[in-house]
Amino acid sequence: MAEIIQKDGTWTFDGDAVRIVPGRDKGVGLLRQTLGEVVVPLRALAGVSYEPGRKTGRLRLKLRDGADPLLQVTGGRLPEASDPYRLTVEADRTGVAEYFVDEVRNALLLDQVDPGPADVYLLPGPAVPITVAAGDGTVAFDGDRVALDWNWTTEEAKSSGGPREFRITDLRTVEWSPSKGLDNGWIRFTLAGAPAAPAPKYDPYTVELFGFKKDPLMALVAAAVAVRMPHPRGTSAPAEAATVRSAAPVPELAASAPEPTAPEDHDALLRRLRELGDLHQGGILTAEEFAAAKQAVLRRF
Repeated sequence: MAEIIQKDGTWTFDGDAVRIVPGRDKGVGLLRQTLGEVVVPLRALAGVSYEPGRKTGRLRLKLRDGADPLLQVTGGRLPEASDPYRLTVEADRTGVAEYFVDEVRNALLLDQVDPGPADVYLLPGPAVPITVAAGDGTVAFDGDRVALDWNWTTEEAKSSGGPREFRITDLRTVEWSPSKGLDNGWIRFTLAGAPAAPAPKYDPYTVELFGFKKDPLMALVAAAVAVRMPHPRGTSAPAEAATVRSAAPVPELAASAPEPTAPEDHDALLRRLRELGDLHQGGILTAEEFAAAKQAVLRRF
C-alpha cells in the first residue's frame, strides 16, 4: 500500500483504488471540503504524475475522459483549490510522492487498464440530497426532482414565474460554467423539447452565478444530476449502481470490486513478463518503467 499525508489532504492506494481525503488547510477549497472522501477505482484512471517545485510540488491524478461526472460537467474549468485530483506536496515528501506515482503506474501496467474514454460513469458522483444557494437562486436535488428557488437578486422577469420544479426524466442537459473576469457563471437545466434558452439572468431554468465563494458548489449539483442521466458517450440509461449515492463510499467500492481470486500461476506471470519485455523493446515502456513493472511481477511469484 502507498500513502502520502499532507496538510492539503491524504491519498492512499491499495492496488485497487486511490482513496482521497481532503485536508483542513486553508488552501483546500469549499468544493473539496463539501465533496469529502473520494474513491477512484483503478479502472477509472488514465495516469498519475508528480510535478516537483522549488517549495512545493503537485501530485495529480488523470482520470479517463467520461469516467467522473464532476469532471464531465466542469470540463477542466475547476479552480485549483476546488480540484479533488490535485495534492500539494511539501518538498521534503518528494520521495514519497514519487513512490506513490510508481505504485499506481505499475498497477495500471499490470492490470492493462485502458486509458481511453469511458462510456459509463465509473465514479458515483456527489451524495444526495444536495442543496446549494449561490448567485441569484437555490438548487435542491433529491436524486429524482430538481427544485429552483429565487432570491432578492433575481431579475423580475425570472422570479415572477415563481419557483420551478421538474423531474430528472424531463431533462435533456445540465450545464455548469464558472464566473470568469467580468462574465458571470451559471448552472443551466434544459428540459426536453424546450426552445433556445434566454440569457442566464432571464432564464427561469438557470441560476446565474456572480463569482462568490459558494459558486463552485453548483458544480456538485450538476454532477449529482449528470450521473443519473444517460452518459454522453453511451446509448443506455445510467447504470443502476450510479443512481443512488450514500455518503460513505466504502461499501460501494466493495460491491463493484471483483471477488478475490486465487494467486496467479507461474505461466500467467511469465506471460506478463514477456508482454512487458515486448513493450520495452517496442519503445512503449522506458527502461525505468520496465524495471519497475518487472519487479512488481516478480514479487507475485
